[in-house]
Amino acid sequence: MRFLHGFHAVGARLRSAPESIQSLFVDRERDDPRMRAFLQEAERCAVRVLAATQTRLDGMVRNGRHQGVVAEVDDSPARWGSLEDLLDTLEQAHELPLLVLLDGVQDPHNLGAILRTADGAGVHAVIAPRDRAAGVSATVSRVSAGAADSVPFFAVPNLAREMRALRDRGLWLVGLDDQAPAPYHAASLIRPLAFVMGAEGAGLRRLTREHCDELVSIPMRGAVESLNVSVATAICLYEARRQRDVAGTPG
Repeated sequence: MRFLHGFHAVGARLRSAPESIQSLFVDRERDDPRMRAFLQEAERCAVRVLAATQTRLDGMVRNGRHQGVVAEVDDSPARWGSLEDLLDTLEQAHELPLLVLLDGVQDPHNLGAILRTADGAGVHAVIAPRDRAAGVSATVSRVSAGAADSVPFFAVPNLAREMRALRDRGLWLVGLDDQAPAPYHAASLIRPLAFVMGAEGAGLRRLTREHCDELVSIPMRGAVESLNVSVATAICLYEARRQRDVAGTPG
């Protein structure tokens, strides 16, 4: 169990998976049009609503800005099913997978921004290691503006093993590496594809790099050597989206 807070994050969960909300706590002193509309939506979704004091809400969220809305949610892995099931569904629909693998991204703000971009670019899933990496949290949900509840997120015990499994399923793994001579836009991205993005500062680990089918870079024309991982992910994903839209490829 964890807590989501704020109208955007909790509203996204109400729309995507109301059954995962165990309890919805609202500020008993707040009575305005936005709150009334929100409570109507919660009632429509048959979500349990409990009135709470500001002090109690502050205690649930700690340093977060909750806007008088806090939800206790269940984020068990069963909510998304398995990655294998997702890939089977895409194959049956003749849709090209577009995935993102994160090699140890630790900043929850970066993960939230990546999920938000992934939602906008039509990514089918984001995959990250279970250990020594950011997972979905209240901060991630807030930064993602609700995308943490629309983009399947899989935390796996071994990223290299997952990469091998994806390659066996026919996905092409494209890693972003500052030292790669080929620019990202030169890669053919109209295929079953997973972008592999490195951690803040360190970039891709050696083993992760070796499991990629292709390495590309983002050309840097100024004094700065590299981009923030969430910005770099956005650039790569929208290049994939551009190529697929031009080709008229499903997915």
